[in-house]
Amino acid sequence: MDVTDLKLLDLLQVNSKQTTKALAVRLGLSNTAVYERIKRLEREGTITRYVALTDKAKLNRAFTAYCHVKLSQHKKAFVLQFEKEVLQLEAVVECYHISGDYDYILKVLVADMAAYREFMVTKLTALENIGSTHSSFVIGEIKYTTAIPSK
Repeated sequence: MDVTDLKLLDLLQVNSKQTTKALAVRLGLSNTAVYERIKRLEREGTITRYVALTDKAKLNRAFTAYCHVKLSQHKKAFVLQFEKEVLQLEAVVECYHISGDYDYILKVLVADMAAYREFMVTKLTALENIGSTHSSFVIGEIKYTTAIPSK
């Protein structure tokens, strides 16, 4: 991957709907050269997918909570079962297996505090092997990006 590829990735992460022609002008390349670079980056798995970012409030998901989860047991079967089940929880938009006092951290998007309580009572704590949870709520979003820096 060269400097031009990195610039191309930066441009695509800002707006992936730009035309090949617009990207070519910005990069000082031909349309064909840009097209071929994009196809190569896709084939190599550097570009994994294209998405539309949405407004959480307009989708009634403006309440963001981070929920730390500790499993009661750490047997492989329980870990795999939790991970399988958490994939099915629509309100969970991110889940990471972490080190420290807790085993997982979940990013949960719901409408409001009442919806979060409902999620905790009927969905998350209904899963087997949940030892304990700890929740933090977003008061204000200071920085949010999906772009991975190329520098």
